[in-house]
Amino acid sequence: MKILLMTTHLDFGGISSYTVSLAKKLKEREHQVWVASSGGRLEEVLKNHSIPHIKVNVKTKSELNPKVILAIFKLLRFIRQEGIELIHAQTRVTQVVAFYLSKLTKIPYISTCHGFFKPRLSRKIFKFWGDKVIAISDAVRVHLVNDLRVTKDKIELIYNGIDLEEFLKSYTNEQKDEYRREVNLKGGPVVGIIARLSEVKGHKYLLKAAKEILEVKPDVQFLIIGEGPEKKNLLKLVDELKIKDNVHFAQSVIETTLPLSIMDVFVMPSLQEGLGLSILEAMAKGLPVVASDVGGIYSLVEDGKSGYLIKPRQDLELKEAILRLLKDKRMAEAFGRYGQKKVKSDFSLDDLIKKVENVYQRVLKGY
Repeated sequence: MKILLMTTHLDFGGISSYTVSLAKKLKEREHQVWVASSGGRLEEVLKNHSIPHIKVNVKTKSELNPKVILAIFKLLRFIRQEGIELIHAQTRVTQVVAFYLSKLTKIPYISTCHGFFKPRLSRKIFKFWGDKVIAISDAVRVHLVNDLRVTKDKIELIYNGIDLEEFLKSYTNEQKDEYRREVNLKGGPVVGIIARLSEVKGHKYLLKAAKEILEVKPDVQFLIIGEGPEKKNLLKLVDELKIKDNVHFAQSVIETTLPLSIMDVFVMPSLQEGLGLSILEAMAKGLPVVASDVGGIYSLVEDGKSGYLIKPRQDLELKEAILRLLKDKRMAEAFGRYGQKKVKSDFSLDDLIKKVENVYQRVLKGY
């Protein structure tokens, strides 16, 4: 099968990682795969796996931007030259591009909904979801039906998945110590988060909780991995809270296994989350998780079994949950083992690929 995957960009983030993982696995299953996007640092991964990347400037939030029209014409020529059989779009803008490409070429397209959209009238009228839309969690599926009026028969529920084997990789103490030095960590347990630095990820609630935690356990280190528009505000808050010596910011990385291997507790205080790929990765690495009970996170984290679910925007609850795990190492390890088993049984990347492939085949057959 000749498949064109489309996403807005290939910078670090859940959608980009999903797209790249999908491309790699589809190629392993002997499909011909291309990825179209505005580019980014994950292009390197595609190149390493000999997956062609078509650069189209679709980095815009507006479906009416002239970039969209230019992308349509560029990809139209490519699709006809290569004989593409199916398009799979990952973002709203690429869904619009895929819609018009499908109309012009008569080839089918599907999309994946990775999160939550504001239920604007335009999104209800001009749906652009394709022949099928994959929801990455049950919470996203409900959102599609109730808020965006997508018919139930058009939706396929396929949870995100990861390659567990990648996260079973172990590191020597020397490798861990070297990374700790690289990100300026001192001694003491590490509480970490890997997420884009944006308001919706709730970093400020972690920082407020950190202030309280340090009054009880002054050696705790907080590692914040990611980049984004909220960084300036977060650095300012760190200064205001006077916790600069214990809070460390680090750049995003292609492989998260080494950073996760030095953490004791993983935190995700999001205000909204489709599912949470970095939570899956932390669980695969055997870490206990403290996360907000929003969106599809409940599908991953079982409260009191693999971690704790807390109300969003509650730094006091966050503090208490983190401290419980730091004080009870045996319980933290039990939570980590349970989470790792859950990832293995319910969130396998191979299962995801087989289900997505099945959707492709059914769409090509017209049902």
